[in-house]
Amino acid sequence: MIKREFLQDHKSLDFKFYQNVDDFIVEEVPIKFAGRGNFIIAKIKKQKLGTWDLIESLAKGLRIYDNELGYAGLKDKNATTTQYISIPKKYSKDLKQFRHNKIKILETTLHGSKLNIGDLIGNKFEINLHEVQAQDVGKIEKLLKQISKVGMPNYFGFQRFGYDGLENLEKARKYIYEDYQIKDRKISKMLVAAYQSDFFNKWLVERLKQSDDSFKAMDGDVFRDYREDKFFTPKNFTEIMQKDFEDKKIVPTGLLPGQKAFRSIKDARKIEEMFDDTYIKEKGYRRDAIVYPSDISVSFDKNTNKCKVKFTLPKASYATVLIENIANRNLKA
Repeated sequence: MIKREFLQDHKSLDFKFYQNVDDFIVEEVPIKFAGRGNFIIAKIKKQKLGTWDLIESLAKGLRIYDNELGYAGLKDKNATTTQYISIPKKYSKDLKQFRHNKIKILETTLHGSKLNIGDLIGNKFEINLHEVQAQDVGKIEKLLKQISKVGMPNYFGFQRFGYDGLENLEKARKYIYEDYQIKDRKISKMLVAAYQSDFFNKWLVERLKQSDDSFKAMDGDVFRDYREDKFFTPKNFTEIMQKDFEDKKIVPTGLLPGQKAFRSIKDARKIEEMFDDTYIKEKGYRRDAIVYPSDISVSFDKNTNKCKVKFTLPKASYATVLIENIANRNLKA
């Protein structure tokens, strides 16, 4: 597994980070719901349950198929998380009777369609860092402000690759290139996604080598327009485009190799093609190279040496990567 590198080259900060229900709190920032329609949107708080565990528990409790339920994103198991789940309106009576010791339905509204992956704006995080030195609190605050300005490299975090990351990547390689059988379609999709993500992370490390204090956009990059949410590749990278990038109107993207994904051109392609794989038959994607944390706050309890950091990240980005960026060290492989 490649070591995740960052734009800030400071001495590593020595603190402890734990993922548990007290120290890792996540709340989904939802899209705007219609307030009417054939689907109940339930705001649900859960502990020690992953999203798939939540879906399984809800389906069992409501006596329905799990594919009738919709969700916008996957949330960690070892955390206290709040997320939105869509349920067909016809099960409203059953939902009112639903009880589970790790699941609490906070509120409900209505919407016109089932929730799908990506139907969210982002996530709010509240994370406790332990054994923080008092002199490092100011450094943490300064780093977070700097990262919010220049952006955080949008790596896939260690969770993407599973507990046995290297072993999972090898299984994915055998599944793609050899006659390695995986009966569970969900597992095979997860392994291939991890394999694609590893290419992206390696590409991002290489691109950071071409950058200094901020990410360097290149001629031939595929950009995403934030407002239109569309990809485009300009014939030439101009000063106006550089200004748009600095003003956070557009962002360079990296490739998750696969079918039907845009490829970069020119100088950007020379780097990208080293981390491409046209043999992968699954759908490919592009992912923002950097993301910008917002709503940042830092507080410190000198009696416990515990530092609480709060921030919001766009969807599909990892809070653990931001913690790594602050610490300037990888938490796990």
